Amino acid sequence: MHIDIAGLAPGRIVFETSPLAELGLALHALSEPGHHPGLHGWATATSSALDPDLADRLHEADFLWRHTFSDVFMPFAGILGGNGRTGADLAEDLDILDRLDDERFVAAALEFTCTSLYGQGAPSPLDDPTMRARALEMAAARGPRQVEFAQQLLADPAPVRAWVRRLFEDCDRAFFADTWCRVRVQLVADARHKTDLLRRRGIGEAMGAVSTALTVDEAVTRISADKLTEGRTSAVGPGLTLIPSTFGWPHLNLLHAPGWRPVIHYPVHQPELPSPASVELLQLRMEALAHPMRMRLCRHLARSPHTTGQLADTHGITAPEVSRHLSVLKKAGLVTTRRRGRYVLHQLDLTSVARLGSDFLEGILR
Repeated sequence: MHIDIAGLAPGRIVFETSPLAELGLALHALSEPGHHPGLHGWATATSSALDPDLADRLHEADFLWRHTFSDVFMPFAGILGGNGRTGADLAEDLDILDRLDDERFVAAALEFTCTSLYGQGAPSPLDDPTMRARALEMAAARGPRQVEFAQQLLADPAPVRAWVRRLFEDCDRAFFADTWCRVRVQLVADARHKTDLLRRRGIGEAMGAVSTALTVDEAVTRISADKLTEGRTSAVGPGLTLIPSTFGWPHLNLLHAPGWRPVIHYPVHQPELPSPASVELLQLRMEALAHPMRMRLCRHLARSPHTTGQLADTHGITAPEVSRHLSVLKKAGLVTTRRRGRYVLHQLDLTSVARLGSDFLEGILR
């Protein structure tokens, strides 16, 4: 993953805090506690205290933060001519979200249906029949909730946008306002420290302090992120925003959608993970993971269930090849399979992967 910064003035790089972005990762932690073993106590307490109606509505929309981290949580990056600044509180961030045009909101909300086309600037499903059909087909593979959401959004974005805003406001009243009050001080301090480091020591030192997965080349023309995914964008025109998160570890998220301002969303601390597996099981699983394609498959299967066809389409290989790799992973006890209607879905067993070791888990979830 690369961000072009050739000739980018240091003043065009900003560190910001974002309540909406942090809410997105907090919701992700509630939906996928296996991704965040250090947050089990918070997730359990928060989930148990949720009003049943709010819990049901969160379940209806969890594909916005569970399978992929939707760009709706960073709307400041999609405002044409924007300066990369976030809101002072959640209400201001939601006001920025309201300023996104329908085309960009729909593309961000339906990101879970077109991840393989994310960095290519595909036509909008609001206008393009082929993309509309693809979005609905990919939503069907996820389940009936996703299909209904996609259909309603494509038919009339306005009521769906209002529903999403109310959902986030209700989360704020139910639990997030207190959570943000608690974590904001640490995030503001981190952003201030990184800004000072950028000004005094330069972009190389600042990026190294943000994450060991980020490096800057000697000519200071490119930031590279060590992730099991490919993507490229440029910050030379729009600038670059970096946002710290207390809920993010081990995820290092990079927004690189065409036409959007690049964003690096990084964790500020790293909790401990469970102990590794037995030597015998470790050997079996490491042998299964020796193939680079199986590593890439694991990255997608860690985030959400996928069909064989979806994996083949994303990675540009045939369905039989995917099946052979999945067979090896299932034999090692790393992948589970279940049927949903006419779809057979495969998913990584995060508990088993956590026992395998923190380095691998962090690598595929980064």
